[in-house]
Parts: sequence; structure tokens; C-alpha cells
Amino acid sequence: MDDIRIKKLTDKDYHADILIEGLPGVGQVGKLVAEHMIEELGAEKIAEITSIFFPPQVLIDETGVARLSCNEIYVVSKDDLSIAFLVGDVQSGSPEGHYLLADAYLDVAEELGVKRIYTLGGYGTGHLQDEIQVLGAVNNSDLRETAETAGVIFSHDEPGGGIIGASGLLLSLGAERGIEGMCLMGETSGYIVDPKSAHAVLGILNVLTGLDIDDTKLEERAVEMEGIVEKIRELENAKADEELSYIG
Repeated sequence: MDDIRIKKLTDKDYHADILIEGLPGVGQVGKLVAEHMIEELGAEKIAEITSIFFPPQVLIDETGVARLSCNEIYVVSKDDLSIAFLVGDVQSGSPEGHYLLADAYLDVAEELGVKRIYTLGGYGTGHLQDEIQVLGAVNNSDLRETAETAGVIFSHDEPGGGIIGASGLLLSLGAERGIEGMCLMGETSGYIVDPKSAHAVLGILNVLTGLDIDDTKLEERAVEMEGIVEKIRELENAKADEELSYIG
């Protein structure tokens, strides 16, 4: 098996103006957004990516059949904008793999003619919150004003640990290839799969791309998740009360 294998599912030539990355991460925020957009736009899968740098596991489908973990490339055209999506099951299990996979993803982007990359993810706050901000980073200072106008927040000390994985590497390695990039990170507790944060990121992305993706399904999932969130809040409050009682 090759270190990284990109299997094209069609011989047809495709073009994409932008690439939207939504691989698994904190709160699964980016994954939720990208997969929602793929479904709403009816994007077509054109490639599958497997790698020895993925965790050594197989996934089992509903019929009991095992398959290798893989990531996927989708494409679609909407309102004179052609879009590629990078989504999938996993990210690399090693630092070396993160770099090599990011390089392979950028090879695909260049082949498609991508000029801008949007990487999507969650920013873990460690606590629940009612209002969600979308934090950002860019690989070209000229993009900052555009992002801020759309509602993205830039902070000199957040995220404190930088951006780990594909969402960060695609920006920096993309800049070396002349591809401009922007990372959008929705605040999330990190405790749960967070459709509320995904809804906030999608709103910003709609503004930046000029798209108008229906967010009804994300809203419905966010409402469903509120029951779980309330239980977590109750546990947090109970823990706080217990700590105060101990101090007293």
C-alpha cells in the first residue's frame, strides 16, 4: 500500500475556485458544516484518499462490512462559484503524516485550480456558552478585513496553542504555493458534537462566499442537542456547588 493513495472515481476534468476543508476535529464543527453543505448542494464525490498515516482501524457499516478509513473530495458548482470539499473519517495519527497529507491535499487543490481555501473547525473553550463567536486566522493579511466584515473575530492570544492538523497546515503550506487561505473556528465546549457552533460557522461562510445555504437541518440538530447541553450544565453547576461547599 502506498503511503498516501488518492483514488479518482472519474476521468472527467473538474475545476474548483475554492476548497472547503471540514475534517474531524473539536466538536466536529468543521465536519458538520462541510457535510451539511455537500448534502444541501448535491456535491459529487470525485476522489477517495487512504493512507498509512491514518489510525490503524477499519470502520463497520450498517450491514457489518468493514472498510478502511478514508477521506473524500467532492465538487459542485453553485451560482457561478465552483467548490471543492475535503471531508472524511479521520486525520493523521502522526506529526509526519499531518504534513505529508496536507501536502497531498494541496496537490489536489492545485490540480483543481483552487485559489482560496477555507478551513473549518472548532475552538474548544472547555465550558458551555449561549453566544457563539467565530474566531479566525488568515495566511495573508489582506484577507483580514474581509473576514472581520463578515463577523470573524481575531484575537492576538487565541487560539493560544495555535491550530493543529489540516486546518492550520493547509493555510501555511498553501501560502507557500500562492493559495490564499482562511480558517474559521466556532467556539465550542469540546464536550459534544456541536451543531450550534457549526450553525455559526456556516453563517459566516455564507457571507464570505456569497452562498445562501439553508441552515434548517443544522438548527434542528442544535435544538435536539439542547437537552444534552442542559444536563451538562446541571452537572457543571452541581460540581461548582460541591466545590464551594468544600471550601466553606
